[in-house]
Amino acid sequence: MKLVIVESPAKAKTISKFLGKDYDVVASYGHVRDLPSSADEVPESIKSKPWARMAVDVEHDFKPYYVVTKDSKKQMAELRRRVKGADEVVLATDEDREGESISWHLFEELKLKQKPSVKRIAFHEITKSAIKEAIDNPRDINEQLVRAQESRRILDRLFGYSLSPVLWKKVRTRLSAGRVQSVAVRLVVEREEERRAFRVSRYWDIEAQIQGQGKTFTAALVELGGKRLATGKDFDASTGGLKKEESVVWLQEDDARRVAGDLERHLPWRAARVEQKETRQRPWPPFITSSLQQAASAQLGFSPSRTMQIAQKLYEGIDLGHGEREGLITYMRTDSFTLSEQALREAEAFIKTTYGERYHERRQFTTKSKSAQEAHEAIRPTHLDRRPEAVQGHLKLDELKLYALIWKRTLASQMADAVLMRTTVDFRATSADGEAILRANGSVITFDGFMKVLGRDQTDNELPPIQERQQVGPGQALLLEKLAPVVHETKPPARYTEASLVRALEEDGIGRPSTYAPTIATIQQRDYVTKRGNALVPTFLGIAVTLLLRKHFGDYVAVTFTAQMEDDLDAIANGEKDWIHFLKAFYRGEGKSSIGLDQKIKKEEGLIDYPAIAIGEDPETGESIVVRLGRSVPFLQRGEGGDANTVSLPPDLTYEELTVEKARELLATGRKTNEPLGQHPDTGQNIYALQGPYGPYVQLGETGASKAKPKRASLPKEARLEDVDLASALKYLSLPRDLGVHPDSGKPIQANLGRFGPFVVCDGDFRSLQAGDDVYTVSLERALELLRQPKGRRAATKTLIRKVGDEPGTGKSIDLFEGRYGPYVTNGEVNASLPKNMPPDSLTMERAQELLAAAAEKKPARSGFRRASSARKAGAKPGARAKKRST
Repeated sequence: MKLVIVESPAKAKTISKFLGKDYDVVASYGHVRDLPSSADEVPESIKSKPWARMAVDVEHDFKPYYVVTKDSKKQMAELRRRVKGADEVVLATDEDREGESISWHLFEELKLKQKPSVKRIAFHEITKSAIKEAIDNPRDINEQLVRAQESRRILDRLFGYSLSPVLWKKVRTRLSAGRVQSVAVRLVVEREEERRAFRVSRYWDIEAQIQGQGKTFTAALVELGGKRLATGKDFDASTGGLKKEESVVWLQEDDARRVAGDLERHLPWRAARVEQKETRQRPWPPFITSSLQQAASAQLGFSPSRTMQIAQKLYEGIDLGHGEREGLITYMRTDSFTLSEQALREAEAFIKTTYGERYHERRQFTTKSKSAQEAHEAIRPTHLDRRPEAVQGHLKLDELKLYALIWKRTLASQMADAVLMRTTVDFRATSADGEAILRANGSVITFDGFMKVLGRDQTDNELPPIQERQQVGPGQALLLEKLAPVVHETKPPARYTEASLVRALEEDGIGRPSTYAPTIATIQQRDYVTKRGNALVPTFLGIAVTLLLRKHFGDYVAVTFTAQMEDDLDAIANGEKDWIHFLKAFYRGEGKSSIGLDQKIKKEEGLIDYPAIAIGEDPETGESIVVRLGRSVPFLQRGEGGDANTVSLPPDLTYEELTVEKARELLATGRKTNEPLGQHPDTGQNIYALQGPYGPYVQLGETGASKAKPKRASLPKEARLEDVDLASALKYLSLPRDLGVHPDSGKPIQANLGRFGPFVVCDGDFRSLQAGDDVYTVSLERALELLRQPKGRRAATKTLIRKVGDEPGTGKSIDLFEGRYGPYVTNGEVNASLPKNMPPDSLTMERAQELLAAAAEKKPARSGFRRASSARKAGAKPGARAKKRST
C-alpha cells in the first residue's frame, strides 16, 4: 500500500478518486509542527535557557525547537500508524514554500528517512491528468525552499517576541508586533494622518450643454486667457492653496459667474480643433492571488479571507455528480501571470469556436514581481470549456460567483484588444479675460474584443459630426442649451479598503501571496484597525502602537526594510544567500556598521515613554491636548489632566474627526458630567450622566465610595447624553422593574433593557417586548401574556412541491419541499437544501440521493463512538477540523 499525505480532507477526498485502491490518501490537517505557542509547550530541555520563550537558540546559529502542536497530536499518532504499514510514502502538500515546509516537517517528525521509499510530488491543479503526471515525476524535498520558509518563521518569531514585550510595558498588555502586520497598520495609520492634515480646496469651472443633430454633449472650460484652468491636482493638500499660482487660473464663484455671462454674450463660438484618434484597450492578465482578492472585493464584496476560503474549496475539489469530483481552479496562492501551454491551447480553441478567429489573441503576460516563487502558474479554471453555467448546480452561490470571475478573466486575457474611436473638440470663445477654450470629449467602441466576455467598462459617449470652424450659437447646427458654473472640492486620499491595502502591500513588496489575507484579518482581530463600511480605519490603539514603533524602531517597520527582508528570503530560496548569516545580521547586527534588533531594543528601552497621540493646542489655555490609552478605552487629556481635563472618547470617533474644536467640546461635556444632575429623592445619592467605553449611561452614587459598584443604567439608543436631566435619569435608573410574581411558579418577573432591546424575564425565561410595549410602563398582565407565547420564531411552514420517488433499498419516500429558506429534499430523516442555482424541477432521483448523502455526512452522529469510528474509516482526524495554514 502506498500512503499519500496531503494537508486537508477535501484534497484527500478528491485525489483518492484518481489514484485507486493501491493508494491510501490521508490528511495531515495543515501544519503538524511549529515553534511553541505557550510556555507549557516549551520542551523541558530548554526551559532554563534565556531564549526559551522564543524557542530559538539565538546563541547557537538560531536553532529552532519545534513541537507537535496540540491539535495535531492525535492525527500524528494516526499517521505514524499508517506509515508503519505503508510500502511507500508520497508527500503531496502544496507546491509553494509553505507546502514544502509542511512536507519537510512530516518527513522529520515521521522519521521517513528510515523508510525505503519516500517521494515528494507537487501539482498546481487537482485533476486526474495533473495527479498522474505528478506521481510519474516525483522529486526530492527542496531544501532551499524549506530553509527560506524556516527563516521566515524564525524571523517572525524574533521580531514578534522581541518587540511585543515593549508594547506590553508601554502601551497595553497582550499586544503584539509583527514584521508584516506592523507595517500594514502603519500604512493605514499614515493614510489617516494624511486625511487629518488635508485641507479642502474649492474651485469652479464652467460647463456648457450643447445640442446638435439630436445629441446633447458637454463641453467644459479648460483654458482662459492663455492659462489652464486649475483642477484638483493643482492644489497643495496640506495648505489648500495652489502649488504654482503663475501657471493656472483659479476661478472663484464670482469669477466663474462673471466669465459664464461673458461667454454667453459672446456667442457664437467656433470649433477650433477637431481630433479623432483610434485607441486600443488591452485585457488584464489572468488572476494572481492579490489581483483576485482585489477583484473579488470590488465586484463581489468578498473580504480577502472569504475569497481565499472559497478559492481553496474550488481548488481542492467539488463533487460534480455521477461520482465525479475534481478541482475547478489551479492553485490559488501565486504571484505568476504565466499560463500553461495546455491552457493557452484550450483558450484559443474555445474563443475561436465561440466568438470567431478575430476575437483571439495569444498572450503570455510577464510577472512584475522579482521573485514570483509561490507557484508557477496564474489562477485559472482547470478546464476552460467548463463554463460557469455547467457547474452552477454543484456550487453554492458565492462559489459560482468566484468561479465565474476567474473563468471570465482567464478567457478575456487571451482575447483581442478592444478598439475605441476617441474624439476631442475644442471650441474657441472670447471673453473680457481673454480667449477661452471649452473642450468636449467623446468615444465610441468600434470593436469590443475582450469586452465581449468581461462586459464594457464604459458606455459610448458619441459626439455628433463636427467640422472645424463650425459654430455654436443661435441659428447654428450646434445650439447652446445651458451654460453654468460648476463647483468642485478636492478630496482627501481615500482610506484603504481591504482590497486596496492588498494592492499597496503587493506594490511595496511586503509579504507574499499567502500572507495578505491573514495579515489583514489579524490587524482587525487585534483591534489595531476597524472597518467603517468598506474602509479600514485605525483605532487609537493602532495609532499609539504605530507612533511608538515608528519613533523608536522606525527601520524595522519601514516599508523599504520589510520589502528588503522579503527579497532576502527569496534569495535564500534561490540558494543565493546563507540563512544563518541573514538571521545573525537581523538580530545581532553586522559588525560595527550596524546594530541588530536585540541591541536596538536595549538601546531604546529606557527612552520609551507612554505614547500620547497629539491632537493640538487649546487656543484659550495654550495647553496641549492629547489622546492617551486607558486600561480599556482611550481618553482625552488637556495639560496635566485631572477630572476637569480628562474625558473618555466615544467609541465611534476617529482620529481624523477628532479636531481641536471637537476635543474642546468633549472636554466641556466631560466637565459637566462630573457635576451631579441632582439627588435621588429616596436615597439622597448623587446622580451622574456619564460617557463610558460602550456608550452613555447614568449612575447612582459615587465610584469607589464603597466596595459595591454603584448602580448604572444605559441610555436607550435614541437618547443623547447632553439631553439627560434628573427626571429622565431617574426613569432610566428605575430598571430593572419588578412587575410582580408569576401566578404559577411564584417566581419574580422583571422588565429590563438589554443588549438586544427591552425584555421581560421570569426565572431565566426571556421574551422581547413588541412594538407598542414600553419597558418603563409594561404591566404584569402584559408580561404574563408575552411569557405565555412560544419562545423564538414560529415554526416555518413547508409546502410539498412533489414526490421525487422511493429510495432504493429502503423504500423511504424522497420528497421535495418548499421551506422557509428555500427548496429542500428529505427522506424523513435527513434534509438537504438544493443548491441556490438549481431549479427544483430539474431535481432527479440520482441527484437527490447525492444531496442527501452529502448532508448525512455533515450531520453529527448521536454518539461519540460512531462519530470517531466513521471519521477514522474516512481517513480523517476524529473530532477536529482541518487547521488553517499558519502564516
